[in-house]
Amino acid sequence: MLKLEDTYLHKGKRRALVAELRKKGIQSERVLEAINTLPRHFFFDTALISHAYEDKAFPIGEGQTISQPYTVAFQTQLLDVKPGDKILEIGTGSGYQAGILHLLGAEVFTIEYQKKLFDHTSRFLQRLGIQMHLFYGDGTGGLPAHAPYDKIIVTAGAPVVPEALIQQLKVGGILVIPVGDRKRQAMVKITKKTSKEIQREEFEGFAFVPLLGKDGWKI
Repeated sequence: MLKLEDTYLHKGKRRALVAELRKKGIQSERVLEAINTLPRHFFFDTALISHAYEDKAFPIGEGQTISQPYTVAFQTQLLDVKPGDKILEIGTGSGYQAGILHLLGAEVFTIEYQKKLFDHTSRFLQRLGIQMHLFYGDGTGGLPAHAPYDKIIVTAGAPVVPEALIQQLKVGGILVIPVGDRKRQAMVKITKKTSKEIQREEFEGFAFVPLLGKDGWKI
């Protein structure tokens, strides 16, 4: 287990962040407790660590960011994670979102497009003792070898919903993905009602880095 300092000050800042997220409309106590439990500052470079509990996104290298806590909470709440859920995450990034899913009791499969980020995060999560299945590659095609999934979450903005992800979702499962242009997206929640029928809900006002890959944006 990696020994990183989690002081009373850090814990107090997490409690304040949770209170802020609650005021902004996050209602799931399980999600809020996971955010209160997982030290977000562990996932930051030293130069930015003082900003770890601000409700903002910050760069993590390779043109990627660690998502705003509200966005993490909102996506996770929409996903309605149950203990034992098999979840596919597209865009490992820093590993923070995957860590939240892990704390909620999910079996996490996560894929990262950027090789340097994948190598760094894989080593980091291993040292933290967070167990999950990590893969390097184009997440727009999902991970068909391990499908189907109870839930799928995408942590980068897509031009469209990749059909492969819907196909790899179990009937009754939920896919949460930001869809729009390269700068602004709506959060889309897709519930797979039957093998051929889906229910789609949209929530406006989000901004993610672009989802790169065959069925995403081109570099």
